[in-house]
Amino acid sequence: MNTVPTNGVPLPPATGAWREGDPAGHRQWYVAEKPLSLEVGGELPGARLAFETWGRLAPDRSNAVLVLHALTGDSHVAGPAGPGHPTPGWWDGLVGPGLALDSDRWFVVAPNVLGGCQGSTGPASPRPDGRRRWGGAFPFLTQRDQVAAEAGLADALGVERWALVVGGSMGGMRAVEWAVTHPERTGALLLLATTAAASAEHIAWADIQLHAIRGDPHWQGGDYHDSGRGPHAGLGLARRLAHVTYRSEPELQVRFGRAPQGGEDPFGGGRYQVESYLDHHAAKLVRRFDAGSYVVLSAAMNAHDVGRDRGGVRAALGRVTARTLVAGVDSDRLYPLAQQAELAAGIATADDVRVIESPYGHDGFLIETAQVAALVAELLPRAAPDGLPQPPRTSAPTSAGP
Repeated sequence: MNTVPTNGVPLPPATGAWREGDPAGHRQWYVAEKPLSLEVGGELPGARLAFETWGRLAPDRSNAVLVLHALTGDSHVAGPAGPGHPTPGWWDGLVGPGLALDSDRWFVVAPNVLGGCQGSTGPASPRPDGRRRWGGAFPFLTQRDQVAAEAGLADALGVERWALVVGGSMGGMRAVEWAVTHPERTGALLLLATTAAASAEHIAWADIQLHAIRGDPHWQGGDYHDSGRGPHAGLGLARRLAHVTYRSEPELQVRFGRAPQGGEDPFGGGRYQVESYLDHHAAKLVRRFDAGSYVVLSAAMNAHDVGRDRGGVRAALGRVTARTLVAGVDSDRLYPLAQQAELAAGIATADDVRVIESPYGHDGFLIETAQVAALVAELLPRAAPDGLPQPPRTSAPTSAGP
């Protein structure tokens, strides 16, 4: 039950995670038959992934596309908000009939990452015995563990080889792991605003966010899910900080400048518009996400290093055989273009690094769907896979919000 503070406004639930009994929406589930062996040792029993699909698998199974989401994304890549889906699809302008990932031609699969909170096994999930939630006892994960779970999903769907694996930011980390770990299963690869290994600055920004969450008195060592109140202040602070790194300084200046928020007076305790903007994004996240998942996934991102135990980044990238495009955002201060240049230079099958022009910083890979669509078109053939009809082209929306 939610606590009601003295101002009379109900607090959010302890977690924004999807829970059993909530509307399923368009989710489907894959459950691993065996415990998942983890890179750091030990096992995760009963692992399951929520996922969504668009289109249908061709008889020869050649038309499957894997879409991998960023830190606070989920399986709902496309489609309206509704029961089970609190927000519209995060790449709504990219997936659907007549769009770049045309569901009349391609079988598009989007899993919620292992460790996430929108239907996949994560800290908010019940343990296999069903008596309590994982909470702070949830094991440490790496991208390799997450890709191993996704490979199990691919097996269950009958997908031996993805025609394309695409991901941005954290999703790009998993995409490059797919291409390195399973080169024979990755036909083409699109890496957006991502890196071969987390940098010291990435780790530093995430460390501050993790301290904010773990320092919240309602964190309770991660075991807050059934307490009635979660670490909202810590998660909100983490989101505020992260969101500043996701956008660019010029955009914030042009959009907000020093303007006060509405009738508020910053000299009298009121807010500037940019402060209200950050408050808005923090409030949204605490209602749709889980602090425990934020911690688990951020720690996994800090651990990202495609060259670990593979002879270094260059040697690892040398394993990639997929046709590859690597693109970065020109205004991205979190994953600057030099990091995408390293990926492109290390992958023998990659073209020169491509530049997405955008004032929106790191979030540009989510917002500039027309530019991303053009990159997808370079990697996917226009013809329909064998056994699928060739539908007429229809008009479709060309843009979507982040």
